[in-house]
Amino acid sequence: MTLSLAHAQAIVAGALAEARACAAKPLAVVVLDAGAHPIAFAREDGASLYRFDIARAKAQGAVGMDADTATLAERARGNPVFFQSVSAAVGGRIAFSPGGVVIRDGQGIAIGAVGISGDTGECDAACALAGIRAAGLAREIAA
Repeated sequence: MTLSLAHAQAIVAGALAEARACAAKPLAVVVLDAGAHPIAFAREDGASLYRFDIARAKAQGAVGMDADTATLAERARGNPVFFQSVSAAVGGRIAFSPGGVVIRDGQGIAIGAVGISGDTGECDAACALAGIRAAGLAREIAA
């Protein structure tokens, strides 16, 4: 299975609906395929300048490391030298903050990731999960 434009648009819509339901700050949402290519993106009115870049770094980190960014943030606390090296190796295109979530097919294979930035990491992650659910897809399972 590949991540379709229809799935990506449903993720964006579902994530933003959740954001408005919980009165989140203005968000940027990006959905990437398994090769980290953008499929869909939205930036709400009022979201600050770097929100797209941060959301994309969260999604790239999730798909690139095959783990959601909340998990990566926890791992980075325990092994900062390694994760600084990872950041340098990928030109800084990774963010160690919740809000980047791997999207999986029915076999558990990563087919992409969603990244969200604008509110707290925990709120960003909750909106990402709501978007994935709205599209009828699976999420990263913490290992």
